[in-house]
Amino acid sequence: MIALLTDFGIEDIYIGVMKGVIHGLHPGAHTVDLTHGIEPQNVRQAAFALLNAYRYFPKGTVFLVVVDPGVGSTRRPIAVKAGDYYFVAPDNGVLSYALAELGETSEAIEIQVSDDGVSKTFHGRDVFAPTAARLLKGDALTSLGTSITHLFTLPQPPLYIDGKQVIGEIVHIDRFGNLITNIGKLRWIGGERLTLSPSFGHHEAALHVFAETSVITVNDHTILGIRHTYSEAERGGLLSLIGSSAYLEISMNQGNAQKRLDVMIGDRVELTIGEFDATVLD
Repeated sequence: MIALLTDFGIEDIYIGVMKGVIHGLHPGAHTVDLTHGIEPQNVRQAAFALLNAYRYFPKGTVFLVVVDPGVGSTRRPIAVKAGDYYFVAPDNGVLSYALAELGETSEAIEIQVSDDGVSKTFHGRDVFAPTAARLLKGDALTSLGTSITHLFTLPQPPLYIDGKQVIGEIVHIDRFGNLITNIGKLRWIGGERLTLSPSFGHHEAALHVFAETSVITVNDHTILGIRHTYSEAERGGLLSLIGSSAYLEISMNQGNAQKRLDVMIGDRVELTIGEFDATVLD
């Protein structure tokens, strides 16, 4: 299948036109709309979305990612094979987080672009969609462009760990107003016990966390404890919990945490790790 991730929204014709191009080249193609709700030109938000989505798709999926503030400029259009997946996107860092998690990239090309009939403002239609369709049909990656070895990468969201203090930031705010941070991966290991295996930064060793006595601070607000579910707070109450992608999340039960706390992407979040007796661990 081809999974589309863009900042195009759904009000205009852009997504439909890209699908028309795909099906014109490969009538049997199956397309999935991962999301078209990325904030306009927010490459970092798109990179984080892709990181948390790609692994749920079957092997061979082609991810068509068009968040492209540099369209028509000198930025390169690229196609990449990594792990069991293909990625087609501008070379602006939007693939950074997913490729870093997948490990070494097996192949990457700069897509060959003809000057004939290619719009300077809609490479999604004229460059990326045709490339994705051809990959899905089985065309060899190297037949679609020139091999390259270095891709543009975004800096990872900063994550600092100093003893029991973990400092990260808000990396995504969903439509419910939930604040997703880069503090993760957090895993429940029984009762009120968690392990934190940082996915951003250079700390490899897992940290042990006791949920009940952990303290989360954001925008001068303090939240005590990490909960299992939204319903563990009263209606309208703030809480922290582990979201579906294993990152620390700040939420409001049946409310909007973003509006309540007046925060935005990039704002600082601190976790003071609660302790428990490590001798009880398996």
